[in-house]
Amino acid sequence: MQMSERAITRKPKLSLAQKRGLTGWAFLAVAAGLIIWMNFYPMVRGFYIALQSGVGANMQFAGDLNFRRLFADPQFRQTISTTFLYLVVQVPIMLLTALALASMLNNRNLKGRGIFRTAIFLPCTVGLVAYALVFRQMFAFDGLINTILINVGILETGHNWLGTAWSARLVIILGLLWRWTGFNMIFYLAGLQNIDRSIYEAARIDGANPFQQFWKITIPLLRPVILLTAIMSTNGTLQLLDESLNLTMGGPGITSRTMAHQIFATAFQGNPNIGYASAMAFVIFVMVAVLALLQMKVGDKR
Repeated sequence: MQMSERAITRKPKLSLAQKRGLTGWAFLAVAAGLIIWMNFYPMVRGFYIALQSGVGANMQFAGDLNFRRLFADPQFRQTISTTFLYLVVQVPIMLLTALALASMLNNRNLKGRGIFRTAIFLPCTVGLVAYALVFRQMFAFDGLINTILINVGILETGHNWLGTAWSARLVIILGLLWRWTGFNMIFYLAGLQNIDRSIYEAARIDGANPFQQFWKITIPLLRPVILLTAIMSTNGTLQLLDESLNLTMGGPGITSRTMAHQIFATAFQGNPNIGYASAMAFVIFVMVAVLALLQMKVGDKR
């Protein structure tokens, strides 16, 4: 009788599949904990700080004061328009150039294509601060660019590239194109190499010209990669800081300053206002999330 009661109360052993499942969840729990701690907690904490006013120990709850001030701030509106100018002009040119370069360098008959690929990719390995300082010297009033343009007769006197609003923005756009085009080209090149060449051969037999092959075969099959690069480039541009801070210093005035640069200046320069800077950062976070969702809705046909 006692033996039967023990047999009834004995807990069933876990099966091998259940043990494996628990082991997997144990590993996932560690990763999930790190993600929550390193990503989600800072988001929640940042939003909480955005509802505060004051500095340090004197910070007090202020509700939506920082957000109401934010949308009435002409400087922040200026940085939004400048950042979206970079986004609208630079990102399409960069992605189209990267796609064109990848298509050319995917040609098996091209000699020295490895050297060309390396040369185009190398700029993205250069440090952000280093290349910004080099561009700053090149576009100085007595720099290399003015010297070349004067010698070829395009300019009579040097142009103050970094002291004029439109040209300072142009310098940042050129810097971004120089540095990040090769980075995106690698993604497109990897995608092109995964496309079966027999598809192009069949299209040529059916009479498709190179443009038709590119538009009807390459673009549809590269859609996931194009979507990925578009989202990454959009996120990177909306969070752009180094070029604005080191290349033009946001000048002249704040005409070339980005939103991230404005957050940096608000949080660490002059009279620091961490709560107001956190409100700006949260608005940028919402912008990035909304644009990423829109791009996925438009680009992902599944």
